[in-house]
This record gives sequence, structure tokens and C-alpha cells, in this order.
Amino acid sequence: MNTQNSDASAPSGTSPLDKFFAVIPAGGVGTRLWPLSRAAAPKFLHDLTGSGSTLIRATYDRLLPISGNRILLVTGEAHREAVCRQLPELADDDLVLETEPKDSGAAIGLAAAILFVRDPETIMGSFAADQVISPEDKFQDAVREAIHTAATGKIVTIGIKPTHASTAFGYIRMGAALEVDGAPSAHEVAQFVEKPSQEIAEQYLESGDYSWNAGMFVAPVELLLRHLKANEPVLYEGLMEIAMAWDTPDRVAVKNRIWPTLPKIAIDYAVAEPAADAGDVAMIPADFSWDDVGDFAAIARLSSAKEVKDVKVIGEGARVFTEDSTGIVVTDTKRVIALIGIQDVVVVDTPDALLVTTRAHSQLVKRAVDGLKAQGDMDVL
Repeated sequence: MNTQNSDASAPSGTSPLDKFFAVIPAGGVGTRLWPLSRAAAPKFLHDLTGSGSTLIRATYDRLLPISGNRILLVTGEAHREAVCRQLPELADDDLVLETEPKDSGAAIGLAAAILFVRDPETIMGSFAADQVISPEDKFQDAVREAIHTAATGKIVTIGIKPTHASTAFGYIRMGAALEVDGAPSAHEVAQFVEKPSQEIAEQYLESGDYSWNAGMFVAPVELLLRHLKANEPVLYEGLMEIAMAWDTPDRVAVKNRIWPTLPKIAIDYAVAEPAADAGDVAMIPADFSWDDVGDFAAIARLSSAKEVKDVKVIGEGARVFTEDSTGIVVTDTKRVIALIGIQDVVVVDTPDALLVTTRAHSQLVKRAVDGLKAQGDMDVL
């Protein structure tokens, strides 16, 4: 192991919190936020809410009070420079660079494997880099409960209390309460449910037994890898081979040889759902506000940016004139943008691409990306 990273292994103290290591998967292009979010500059590298902090910086800072600098980050090689610029304190040994996207099973599985090789007693928590959460103290309380619950031999997910009958998220059905020291909210997970229809989502909301699945989970690395080995043995073997070489001079050569051969699968299918069927998954229901900033309507809702009359404006030095208009303008240029007599509009202006849509249609922006890709206009993607 590289001795420069003195925090690579958490001390095995009397509290499960001493064994905790946070993992931040920073992947995905965020195609519904095009042209602001691109393959070379995905949404987690942007300040999308006008808070003064990018999403990845905010995620890192939110975890520090729980994990200290025991944080592992998984992202694409193309984002190394930007990530290091935004997180200069991140140790090189704790930056995992993917040579190509392989979905969350490989990304989170590799993090678990690296941490297992360093210390088999580690409890890891996975928290995506592109989420907006508040208040942070409620989030941190939920994570601490999840760590205590994971220490009893569970993979623990944090369920978000639904605020409306959303069809955009998967759901978690809560089971019986568990008795766990340090985790008074812990429950069994009865079932993971895919994104429902509107009618079913309304039934879930009314029942009070369902939480949104935000993709956050906390688990002993040994237990997570045990389920990965049982369900995806090829993926498991490849990840363990990379992990064994991680803190050696062979890291890059082994990773570059094996990574392209790994199967693509989401961690939900590779681990979480089979583990739930085996009775190994618990949940902590949480009531902090959570948003995955999935489209420009979310940015308009979450942004603390200034308003020009009834139009929210995001962008340093933005030059916007409005008259009898509502909506949101996100600008990366100094071009003057004038809106006159247009309602609920979304305008995103960048040096080489302009998007004009409405909040109601903001979920459909991905179609523009697909269409441009089909036309061969890869330079703007």
C-alpha cells in the first residue's frame, strides 16, 4: 500500500463509525441537462443550484463530518483533471478512474473490492455525486443509523420520504422494524419496486409504506462482495484482480487489461435486489429533501439564483432582459438573451449549442441528444 495515504484503512475501533469509508460514484452524462451537461463536463462538475458549490464538491463536503477524508471517488478518466481541481485534497490512491463506463455494478463493486483488500472489516457507503440534499444534519444522522445497522450484517439503503406520486423513481417497500443499537429507525426491506405507473405511484404515496430509492446504500464490504460473487462471478473475479493490484505498481496495467472485459450491470440487479430476496437488506427511512437534478425543471425548482422579474437566471455575468415572461435561463456566455411574452420557458445558452424548451418538456431533452448522435453531431455532445 502507498504509505502516502495514511487514511486508506480506517482503524477498527469499538464503534462501527470508525470502520466507515464513503464512496462517491461520479458517472453518467446527464443527457437531460444538455447542452450544459456534456460527456466531457457532466452535471456533477457544475453548480446547478446557484449555491456557489458544484454538486461533487457539495457531496464531498456533506460526507466529511461522518467519514473524515476516508472517501473514495469513482469517475471516468476524462474527468480526472476537473475532479482533482475541485477536490484537491483527494488522495491519488482514493481516485478510481474508469477507462470506459461500465455501469454501477463495476464502479461500486471495484470500490468495495479495493476497500476489502485494504481492510476486510470496512463498512462502505455509496452516495452519488449529482444529488442535492438538505438539511445536511438529517442526512448525516440517517447515514450514521445506516452504519450501525450495516454493522449487524445488513446491506442498508436510505429511503427518501416521497413528497409526491413520482413515476421517475424506483421505490422501496418498508418491512418490519429492527432493533438496532444506534439506529432507532431501522426496518427490514420487504421489496424493491421498479418505476411505477402514475396510478400505482399514488397508491404507494397513500399507503405510507414506500420510500423513494435514491440509490444510497451502506454495507460491510465483505457482505456486498459475497452477494456480487454469488450473482455475478465474472464481474467479481475481474474486480478482485484489479483490487489486488490497486496499491501496487501494477495498478494501471491490470486495470487497463481487465476493465474493458467486465460485464455491464447495475448494482441494484447485481447485489441489492438478490440480497433483499435473501433477507440481507435493511433500510433507514429519512425525511431530508432530496433531488437528483434530473432535468431543467429541477434546476428551476432548486436554484437559489437571482430572478429577473419572474425568470430565474443562472450564470456568471448573465445578460438577460425579460418582459411578461416566466421560466429559467442558464447561460455560459455573455450573449444578451431577451424574453418577451413567453411563459414557463427553459433557455440554455452555451458557446456552441442553444436549447429552448419548456419546463413541461424538460424531461424530453434526452431526445435531442439521441437525435444529434444519430446525425453524427458528436462535437456538441
